[in-house]
Amino acid sequence: MKVLNATAALAALAIAAPALAEDPVTLVIWSIDGNQGRPGISDTFSKEFDEANDDIVVEYRALQFDELVNETLRAFASGNAPDIVSFDNPDFALFSSRGAMLDITDMVAKSAVIKPENYFQGPWNSVTWDGRVYGIPKYTDTIGVFYNKDMFKAAGIENPPQTWAELFEDAAKLTDASKGVYGVTLSARGNEEGTFQFLPVIQMSGGSLENINTEGAREWLTQVKALIDNGYASQDILSMGQWDSTGTFNASNAAMAISGPWEIDRMVEEAKFDWGVTLLPTFEAGGTRSSALGGFDLGIMSTTQHPEEAFRALEYFAEQDKRMFQEFGNLPARTDITLLTTGIAAKDAALVVFQDQLQYAQPRGPHPEWQKISKAIYDAEQAALTGQMTPDEALTNAQATIDQILKQ
Repeated sequence: MKVLNATAALAALAIAAPALAEDPVTLVIWSIDGNQGRPGISDTFSKEFDEANDDIVVEYRALQFDELVNETLRAFASGNAPDIVSFDNPDFALFSSRGAMLDITDMVAKSAVIKPENYFQGPWNSVTWDGRVYGIPKYTDTIGVFYNKDMFKAAGIENPPQTWAELFEDAAKLTDASKGVYGVTLSARGNEEGTFQFLPVIQMSGGSLENINTEGAREWLTQVKALIDNGYASQDILSMGQWDSTGTFNASNAAMAISGPWEIDRMVEEAKFDWGVTLLPTFEAGGTRSSALGGFDLGIMSTTQHPEEAFRALEYFAEQDKRMFQEFGNLPARTDITLLTTGIAAKDAALVVFQDQLQYAQPRGPHPEWQKISKAIYDAEQAALTGQMTPDEALTNAQATIDQILKQ
């Protein structure tokens, strides 16, 4: 009897052994979070998801913003793509339209976590293509004008600028070369960040990506070049990204900065002065408003060998949306989440302004060739601000390039 029992036990162990020895699934996740020496959304949630699931191992890779799209295209072409990737929202259409992203429409329909009706329409549109769903919004954002209240008071300026003319005038008054203080800083960099800050100017002046050579856009480029030439804005705005540009403001070396809510937490920590935020200026008092619709999306690449596990990761990310603003300073792309006050007066006041600004935010694209369209726009900005071309010449050339892209 003992022998029979031992034999049965060994047989049971033999049957169970393969399941016990089964290796966990590895998910590779790429994003830009964590590459600036501070925790971000994707790296934080990836680590948490890994720790919460014994059957899954997450390998997270942080890439630079400028490298993300091209690196992912190369990886996809060579068969080495990640399972999950996070793109700037206008770039998502490039991959969705070319079959590089997994169609998750049916998975979303069955999900108890991801509900399309709970998202702002703009961000949700950015993860859809031809009526199908290819991802989820990670977060959304926009831009406004941060201003140093102490410097404004010292200069005798009572209110932050509401029009571009006021901003340019205030920048001149607030500049103090003897103290290394510029009137304003922004990002006119030759990449997507430049387009992100310049496209709203085109839009509020009556233009769009189909019509960028507007009178307002030409005037704005003329005035910004004058700011640089006169020393009211640093020459570095042509090469600085938004992060570095806002760092100039935080260090009290600029009285105003055009940037977004992702900077708020750092500003709370670094800025040793009284600061506030106002809406992006308009061309006329009470005029048409616009702002950039920013934010990243998350999607599963179509080459994944583990779609179910990858979708579980997306659901985990979506479940954490309520932590987005309090922990990372980013705005969730959700209508069903009430953002609680933090108790930090400047941070809570800034949140109110950026939520208001989101009402006027307009998308970049979406278009499968958005990167080429964006390049035409930021190349035009660079050409005009460096004096290589007049604003009209630069925008005319860019428009011709865009017209050819749109005809394809």
